[in-house]
Amino acid sequence: MNLRGTVRADRPLVVLAVGEEARYLPPDLPVLLTGMGKVNAASAVAAVLAAGPRPRLLLNLGTAGALRPGWAGIHEVATVLQHDLDTDLLRTLTGETYGAPLSLATEGAVLATGDTFVADDDARDRLAQRADLVDMEGYAVAWAAAQAGVPCRVVKQVSDEAGEGAARTWKESVDACARDLAEWAGRHIA
Repeated sequence: MNLRGTVRADRPLVVLAVGEEARYLPPDLPVLLTGMGKVNAASAVAAVLAAGPRPRLLLNLGTAGALRPGWAGIHEVATVLQHDLDTDLLRTLTGETYGAPLSLATEGAVLATGDTFVADDDARDRLAQRADLVDMEGYAVAWAAAQAGVPCRVVKQVSDEAGEGAARTWKESVDACARDLAEWAGRHIA
């Protein structure tokens, strides 16, 4: 976890996984780098929110794999789910619901979050039955924000097609994605 800047109640806190994605964000913007994966994201966000003050908004920016042909560019997420947690089975076993999908906006993409970097055509095609995009932190950030009562937006830039070669594509595209995310942030963060 790496927190750059000062968290203030009158500003959003921008949350990203890694420095490569945040490279071009303005230096005066509070930025939290969580590290990759759900555990890193949830624990970093929870620690910052517990320390206070709480920001007016958590804005999770970052890269994501496209699960459907033709998906490119920046997408705001309406619903985020965990693709590596069997919520239905857990409900059958315990009677409790763990990891239900979270609604963030009325319109936008469906994001599947899991602790796997999806770089396999078969896995991508299975996930495409439930979601448009895939990442490794979005659900965890949104969940931690919801637990703390802090509004959350999730905005993702498509970096790859989540199939064979996705890891190479991400490495080649992350710099351009970071520029696009910084440009988006400049237009949408007041």
